[in-house]
Amino acid sequence: MSAPIRRVSMISFHTCPLAQQEGKETGGMNVYVYELSRQLSRQGIAVDVFTRSQDSHQPHIVQVDPFFRVIHVPAGPESPVPKKQLIQYLPEFVANYHKFVAEQGVQYDVMHCHYYLSGLIGIEIQKTTPLPLIMTFHTLALMKNLVARDELELEERPRIDAEFELVRVADAIIAPSESDQRYLQYLLEADLNRVVVIPPGVDLENFKPIDQREARAHLGMDPDELLILFCGRIEPLKGIDMLLYATKIMIEQNPDMRVGLTIIGGNVSQPPSQWSKELQKLEELRHLLRLAPLVRFAGQQPQEILPYYYNAADVAVMPSHYESFGMAAAEAMACGTPIITTNATGISTLIDGRHDLLITSVNNPLLLASQMGRLLMDRAQHDQISQQMLNTVQDLNWTTVAERVVDVYAATLQHVQH
Repeated sequence: MSAPIRRVSMISFHTCPLAQQEGKETGGMNVYVYELSRQLSRQGIAVDVFTRSQDSHQPHIVQVDPFFRVIHVPAGPESPVPKKQLIQYLPEFVANYHKFVAEQGVQYDVMHCHYYLSGLIGIEIQKTTPLPLIMTFHTLALMKNLVARDELELEERPRIDAEFELVRVADAIIAPSESDQRYLQYLLEADLNRVVVIPPGVDLENFKPIDQREARAHLGMDPDELLILFCGRIEPLKGIDMLLYATKIMIEQNPDMRVGLTIIGGNVSQPPSQWSKELQKLEELRHLLRLAPLVRFAGQQPQEILPYYYNAADVAVMPSHYESFGMAAAEAMACGTPIITTNATGISTLIDGRHDLLITSVNNPLLLASQMGRLLMDRAQHDQISQQMLNTVQDLNWTTVAERVVDVYAATLQHVQH
């Protein structure tokens, strides 16, 4: 009989699970760490999430739930720092982590590290505190480099070396999809006995079907146009440029179709001249393709508003060149919105066999245009797929995900103790 898991040290060094509440840009990892921690705490397991302090005005300890708190650990300047520069602050983070744990007198059963930087912290902590190290990478550097669109996107050698080392020393690895499990096995030489596939969850209380007209009225959108939606980080590997090309092709093929494309993500609160480099590229492409009136940049949106966007949409598209899972697609599915994605996303295995929803080449805007057009024109097929999406995603609730993660914690702890 394995010992019960009572307390978890969750390391999320470079990004805070409360980023959205604190007004910072978020991605799938923030949501993952927050939702998993919240669900573990609801099961009576105490979770401390350790993250780098990025704002001196934020309290260093935030009690989220009775059993869940976020600890902002000083390491480097208390302000945002580019991700690739953060590695120099790891020793200070480790020192302040140990200081906090000693002052609080807490003992953890396991340590769950998210992303390679947190994993490197985990290795250092293990030198003085022998805790089982569970690793979730979220993305893999070798795969990002395979699909990188320019030099700036390339991950450097130290990260790749670190991921090889973490795969070797981690007591268990949680992979978000079967494709990432295979990349870990074949590219990073992972021992499959220590890799468990657990897809991320979806908050089914938040992401659920709403009447489309009601959703559009809530957002002040046109009730009659056909709406395509993209939701995610604004970066080249997301393939948003291909989505713009495909939208242009589809409109030319169907001149009578009233179509809009809404892109959620990034900071658009400032004038376009101050947008990120990638957003500016997309803004330029929008004008080059004569799509300016049809394409809207909606910026970052809070979790409680996203369901209105997903329900307002007729189709959500995830044209990524690489995606370890694809949480935005799962959120859309939970709202009953059909998704079209590339077969380079982890979530694509959930819709395997639906060739009308999968793009087999990530640079084929002609294929994407025909798939979007068919789905938007054929209402009967659209409604049938909508129901299938809903059914598929029901197993991805966070309660089930957390229970499976606890099983990994318990099995790893038992293995290490023996």
